[in-house]
Amino acid sequence: MIMPSTFDTIAPLFFLSDVHLGVGSPQEEARKLDSLLALLDHVRARSGALCIVGDLFDFWYEYRSVVPRGWHRLYCALDSLTREGLPVLYLAGNHDFAIGGFFRDDLGMRVWHDDLLLHCEGGIFYVYHGDGLAQKDGGYRLLKRLLRARWSQFLYRLLHPDLAFGIARRFSHSSRDYTSGKFYGETDGMLLEARRRIDAGARYVIMGHRHKPCIEAVGDGTYVNLGDWIRHFSFAMYDRNTLALYRMNGRNIEAWSDPS
Repeated sequence: MIMPSTFDTIAPLFFLSDVHLGVGSPQEEARKLDSLLALLDHVRARSGALCIVGDLFDFWYEYRSVVPRGWHRLYCALDSLTREGLPVLYLAGNHDFAIGGFFRDDLGMRVWHDDLLLHCEGGIFYVYHGDGLAQKDGGYRLLKRLLRARWSQFLYRLLHPDLAFGIARRFSHSSRDYTSGKFYGETDGMLLEARRRIDAGARYVIMGHRHKPCIEAVGDGTYVNLGDWIRHFSFAMYDRNTLALYRMNGRNIEAWSDPS
């Protein structure tokens, strides 16, 4: 088993994933962004840390001098958190794997392109977006290596940004449909990976990707899937040795309850 990078952080520690900014109508995106900014206000008020576990955007691609427009309020809010000395961590997902230097150099965030082992108040968290863990994802794992290769990224950046962003939007739409159509159950590769990581010493396993919030005991640990911000507006928070799921209702935080 390959050991992930490690990082020590503070509590309260907030986790979210699969916001997929840019996928909905203007009204839907405005609602998502307002709720997301409200959550960042809560992080600031609690002097906490934020961990984004992939797919913050429905697609992300950046050039040396160009980034996607429309999200300046979010960029400013993230920059404000890091300027106050609060940790903001960003793990790449399958929709925003092309993270370059913008978030690290311009906004002061810490960025990882794979998995991460977090230490917080004695708790050990294994954090990973979760793409490629489904048992029938062999083809995707090969495509993932191809798309993330340096030569592939170099060739793609030769395209004009308007064309490159248009292609990325089309690809993101088909990728999201594929993910949402998968079957998850006892043979789910994400759950099997959670068991492996807990057996290896993690106390908590945090993932996204599947867009279905859940929290369940696995062996001597806890597995959490963060859900999404398309339907659920769900996230997790760890504080005082307690990990729980919550949701944003407008600007307010509520305890998560499964509607099913």
